Amino acid sequence: MWDVFLSYSRGDVERVRPLVRALRDSGLTVFTDESGVASFAGISDTIRRELGRSKALLAYYSAAYPEREACQWELTTAYLAGLGEGDPRRRVMVVNPEPATGHIHPVELRDARHASADDLGALVVDVRDHLARLAGPMPLAVRGPGRARHGAPASPPGFLGRLSELWRVHSALHAHAAPLTVGRSAGRAVQIRGMAGIGKTWLARDYAARFEAAYPGGVFWLDGAAFDESLRALGLGGPRDLFGFFEHQGEPFLWIVDAVAPDPAPPHSLAGMAAPHPLGYTVFTLRSRAHDLLGTPVDLGPLDDTHARALVGGDEPLAEAVGGHPLALSLLGRALRSGHRAHDLYDRLHARGRSLLDTLANEHVTAAVVRDVDTADAADVLRCAAALHPLPVTADDAARVLAALDRDPEVVAARRAGNGIAELRTRSLLTPAASSGLPADDERWTLHPVTLHAWHHHDPAPARTEALRHAALRILCGRRETVTLVLPGSRREAPVSAAPSESERMAAFDIQVEMVTRIGVQELAPGAGSLREALTSLKSLIDLSRATLHTYSVRLEQGAPTGAATVQSLVYALINDTLRPFTTTWHPRLAAHESRRPADVAPFDHELAWADAEEMRTQLAALRVPLRRIAEGLAGISGADFGVAATG
Repeated sequence: MWDVFLSYSRGDVERVRPLVRALRDSGLTVFTDESGVASFAGISDTIRRELGRSKALLAYYSAAYPEREACQWELTTAYLAGLGEGDPRRRVMVVNPEPATGHIHPVELRDARHASADDLGALVVDVRDHLARLAGPMPLAVRGPGRARHGAPASPPGFLGRLSELWRVHSALHAHAAPLTVGRSAGRAVQIRGMAGIGKTWLARDYAARFEAAYPGGVFWLDGAAFDESLRALGLGGPRDLFGFFEHQGEPFLWIVDAVAPDPAPPHSLAGMAAPHPLGYTVFTLRSRAHDLLGTPVDLGPLDDTHARALVGGDEPLAEAVGGHPLALSLLGRALRSGHRAHDLYDRLHARGRSLLDTLANEHVTAAVVRDVDTADAADVLRCAAALHPLPVTADDAARVLAALDRDPEVVAARRAGNGIAELRTRSLLTPAASSGLPADDERWTLHPVTLHAWHHHDPAPARTEALRHAALRILCGRRETVTLVLPGSRREAPVSAAPSESERMAAFDIQVEMVTRIGVQELAPGAGSLREALTSLKSLIDLSRATLHTYSVRLEQGAPTGAATVQSLVYALINDTLRPFTTTWHPRLAAHESRRPADVAPFDHELAWADAEEMRTQLAALRVPLRRIAEGLAGISGADFGVAATG
């Protein structure tokens, strides 16, 4: 039997060796794990066996200690052993080499008097005094069928990366046990919050499984979305019967309310769903962040890179593609284990059509991620964030995009953007952006990759999304410095409007996008392509240009082709000086030839046999020069450069 099981982070091995020598020199037997525990292996059989042969665990609780998963497993095991005997500190001693105590979890250990590593003699005396009060080795908790667990599902297999959060939940529930340390006496209620699939239910299940020794009155699991039915399923009667049941039982119990609706309505508000007796400890899992006063929040974020990669066999691109999202990682990991190749999954994750995650889950799991986007303002801000992803979005960004697209007054657009961000933040769909090494900046917000993925597949108004995407790109391009436009083949510098309006920028961008993809700007190879399609394309460009100016309230008749280049003057030159002369000449001539096509000749073959085809192709090619000049002029207004000049 060992007197002391020494638990420490491998990075502290040199600091620990003097302590080991001092303990052994005093006649104590000390177990140290020289080989270490493999990452993510939990607690090995060897370590568990040696803990069961030890009187107490001595934790060298440095700042690195809580980051070492093996250390947390060892500490949890010893903590629960003491808890089963009535005092969680009975089998755990703490050496704190740090000046502060905030890194120590759980709260009961933080509140205890910690031995100092600076005075080894005094430390050895403290350890021997503590061991003298222990009769034998620590009794390890063995999960048995006798403890009541009402409705609680089994803990998920292979749970990773949440040990520190488990301790945070436990410390928050038991804050009343150490009021001087944590600065408050309230406790007994915790909210586990986060986006869909981030692991809230998994964490609650794991906590119930690992810490059930703290709740001899049992674990009670209720469905927050069907609370009444869950209460009836307990078979314990109404509220008075429940109170009487727990009063008679007289032991602490754990009350878990899973998947609470975003806005629970009375009488089943969050307070009304809490444990029905003072002996109860309540854990809520929910996405909403609107109930801070009804329990200590424990906010869950994505898994760290190391744990995320572990779930997908070490594949870094897959782990990054879903941003450490536990549900997505578990689905992808299961697919990898069934024989799918990582790069195939990566490609399918970004493909159009049904979501790969929905396919792997055999249900619409992605729909649940964005189901709480239930107002127009929230949906539009989410669209703005999606357009800017992976860049963060600000309220000012969203307001400018909304004002530009909808022509709302700035104050109205700012209010809509603020309302949308507030709702998305409350629903855990936006998180504060943080610069590396700097505190989170609450004015900048980021969109999780899985939220973006889900929105792409469940956006109820994709046309609106595309319009906002264009507007967002124009806003970004508008921040670029204005450059002087030099017309091809000329030494003359064409003046560009110093301050085009937002409507003009947006109109220029939309027309520019269409122009650079049209046959008139992109070269039509000899003998290739259809002249009819080219003519139709140019005619539709006239219609689109007029419609775009109308959409942004830009009047074409204001665009007399004099003075500085403006969106009006450029579109005037596009329609009246460039496209209309060509289309009015060639449309009737081509139509006349098409009317003489024999029934057994394909339209394209008939077109190739036309005597005027080569002349039309020559004039079509000649259009490229004025069209590219106009496209460059529009680029000077919109701020977007699609490389047209470089290909001329």
